[in-house]
Amino acid sequence: MGTTVMDELTQSDDLDTLAANSPGPGLLILSTTLQLIYSDRRAWDICKRIQSSSGKTAAGVLPPPVTQVCEEVVKHLAFRTDVKDWEDFRVKRVVGDPQQPIFLCGFGLPTPVGGKSRVLIILEDIGPRQDNLVAQAKTRFGFTEREIAVLNNLMKGWTNKEIANALTITEQTVKEHIKHIMAKTGMTTRTGILVKVLGV
Repeated sequence: MGTTVMDELTQSDDLDTLAANSPGPGLLILSTTLQLIYSDRRAWDICKRIQSSSGKTAAGVLPPPVTQVCEEVVKHLAFRTDVKDWEDFRVKRVVGDPQQPIFLCGFGLPTPVGGKSRVLIILEDIGPRQDNLVAQAKTRFGFTEREIAVLNNLMKGWTNKEIANALTITEQTVKEHIKHIMAKTGMTTRTGILVKVLGV
């Protein structure tokens, strides 16, 4: 058995360099009235990418997908008031350009009565590792080549009709492949499949 890239990195002390060059996720902290409390540079860079992928730009304004995640977290905070409740729920979305998807994960940070609850949003660029994750998913879930082709097109945000045309198969066949993918991943929605396969 040969050495892996991870073995080589560990042996060559390049792991610290790799970690230092990794941009990592972006962080936003907001009040329950969606007033920005904290943002790092990476979060704003990712927000700009989300804005540009939707064709709309507005300086200093959160992109609609980020705002929607925040609003959903605030709804949870209305009835989840125990300090430990943040461990029990997360709002997840995969948004942006299908070629360079972005993972949004929102948490509610409740405070005891009279306190000020907060919303934490983690934004992560998942595009660069997508190809590697698809290869891992093929092995992990036992996907066929055709299921992988359907999955790759699902990640582009394509409709069943667009996938059928690209693969020169019927829409019904695409639906059957998606049902098989759902069964293998244990997910019931297209978004659920992407979250499971992308490991977010």
